[in-house]
Amino acid sequence: MTVGITDSHCHVWWDQFDADRDLVLERAREAGVRRMVVVGTDVETSRASLDLAAREPGLHGTAGLHPHDAAKFDEGTRREIEALCQRRDCIAVGETGLDWFKEWAPRDAQLDSFRWHLELARSLDKPVIIHSRDAHEDTLALVQGCPGVRGVMHCFVMGPDELPFYLEAGMYISFSGIVTFKGSQANQEAARCCPEDRLLVETDAPFLAPTPHRGKRNEPAFCADTLRFVAELRGTTAEHLARVTTENASRLFGLPPLQAGHK
Repeated sequence: MTVGITDSHCHVWWDQFDADRDLVLERAREAGVRRMVVVGTDVETSRASLDLAAREPGLHGTAGLHPHDAAKFDEGTRREIEALCQRRDCIAVGETGLDWFKEWAPRDAQLDSFRWHLELARSLDKPVIIHSRDAHEDTLALVQGCPGVRGVMHCFVMGPDELPFYLEAGMYISFSGIVTFKGSQANQEAARCCPEDRLLVETDAPFLAPTPHRGKRNEPAFCADTLRFVAELRGTTAEHLARVTTENASRLFGLPPLQAGHK
């Protein structure tokens, strides 16, 4: 593939990659995944994301506090996350959002953290990366309550019924390996009908490896498998979808165009 693929969400700072991170990045580039958005989930990993991106061409870091860690949302954490998000090399605010499925942090803490991240993203004029699991109504209410915010619904697992609300709110929609799973018919339909100019693909590595890698550690190279699957769903070519999703990522995150063969 001559067009570079953008993995719009991965966590390659994770300790699961400590032993072979260089090889993981090499495999990604060999698979055509020439750009990766490396997403932070707390203060430490946000710093790690930005540091890794500073060392590796084609990687770009973000800073935020994951809803699972929202119990840590105190004044010191806010100050540190805000300072990281203000850096010029930080391309987005997040990962943030709501998770009513695992609910590893109290709901009030998640709501406060998410609202703060949305307002920070709007004030900095940077996109926000949103995690939403079993929390559609509350997620949408907070997004709609912050008009002018822009961003991406990361690892979108909902269906065509929920999709229009996020599109109307100005969000991009990113599909992960979940869309390739046999039981994901509603998510597949959402991937079919998502407007081309709002569509992104991602791995969420090291989680959620797509078919045929399901059950393995996910890595950015596998974004190519998800992209091919979504292209087939939409009746187009992987080359076309790689170009479209990479252009979308450039527009959303304020990145320069990714040229063919760029490393």
